Amino acid sequence: MGKIVCVAVPALLVSGKKSFPRSLLRRSRWCPCTRTWQLCRRHWGCYSSWCWRWRNVTFSNLSPQGPSTELSQGLLFLQTLAGWPVSRVSVTFPLDLTKTRLQVQGEAAVHRNGAATSQAVPYRGMLRTAAGIVQEEGLQKLWQGATPAVYRHIVYSGIRMVAYEHLRDSVLGRAEDESFPFWKAVVGGMSAGAIGQFFASPTDLVKVQMQMEGKRKLEGKPLRFRGVHHAFMKILSEGGIRGLWAGWVPNVQRAALVNMGDLTTYDTVKHFLLLNTSLSDNSVTHSVASCCSGLVAAVLGTPADVVKTRIMNQPRDKQGRGLLYKSSMDCLIQTVKGEGFMSLYKGFIPTWMRMAPWSLVFWLTYEQIRRICGISSF
Repeated sequence: MGKIVCVAVPALLVSGKKSFPRSLLRRSRWCPCTRTWQLCRRHWGCYSSWCWRWRNVTFSNLSPQGPSTELSQGLLFLQTLAGWPVSRVSVTFPLDLTKTRLQVQGEAAVHRNGAATSQAVPYRGMLRTAAGIVQEEGLQKLWQGATPAVYRHIVYSGIRMVAYEHLRDSVLGRAEDESFPFWKAVVGGMSAGAIGQFFASPTDLVKVQMQMEGKRKLEGKPLRFRGVHHAFMKILSEGGIRGLWAGWVPNVQRAALVNMGDLTTYDTVKHFLLLNTSLSDNSVTHSVASCCSGLVAAVLGTPADVVKTRIMNQPRDKQGRGLLYKSSMDCLIQTVKGEGFMSLYKGFIPTWMRMAPWSLVFWLTYEQIRRICGISSF
């Protein structure tokens, strides 16, 4: 069937013009031979009012693999921001809240410093914790802190995906056979996660502290925040800019470990399957790789997540210094000494239950969006 050139697809997608019909994107594809975006002739008439000026125009800086690096990274960043964090948080956030509550239960440092009250909530497992939140605080409290969680994922996921691909393709570089060595995948995954989480750390701080507001109320303590905006402004007024990055060190450490499990495992397992089995680059391969990445990310990230949660939730003095822990290492030592090594895996079940479906949905969706946009597979 005859084809005509249409380069308006990526240009208008990036520019965000409302008049551009998104259905056109599904009817176009990248041609590696002519190095142009092409649209089926039978769909040309109904879109001529948008595209006639782009007839027979090409991008001179496009590579045979598709759009330029700058355009691809711009598209990928927009794709990551395109609404999936909202749906993901809406579905899995109750598990995240339950995980956070479990991670601070039985905190030895609190009892040693005399901060525990007679109304302290007794230790409970995942199901009893979730049921207790509903009974004692209300069903809607399962989503307390969801708004800063959405903010966090927009910043964190958008940056880490673009950063990892840039490190893999431009900085670290592939081997001569186009494979990506495991040690480079580890370095790239940890670096991308650390960079993304550093910029998203203030939103994570607000999320953790808002998630603990219900527990404070049950313990007879005054509430700290009236909402997300008030939380940001109060933290900023009390601790300044540095106060917004309180606990960023364990936060970045945790993100580095999680992404070593997520990005590195997915990239390594996927390409191992493609090179050593009869599987092709399709949804089956993506599903297997994503299931492995979710499990490894939960195993590697939970201990650092426990430390991060406790440091972020601890009370602070007027100078913003923590009253329970001096550093992430101090928190780690106190936790293991006071509660045992397995206390580092408090909240592991809800963490894995949250990461497994998230990883599956994210990677399947991400790969399909790349395919639709004419960008090579991850």
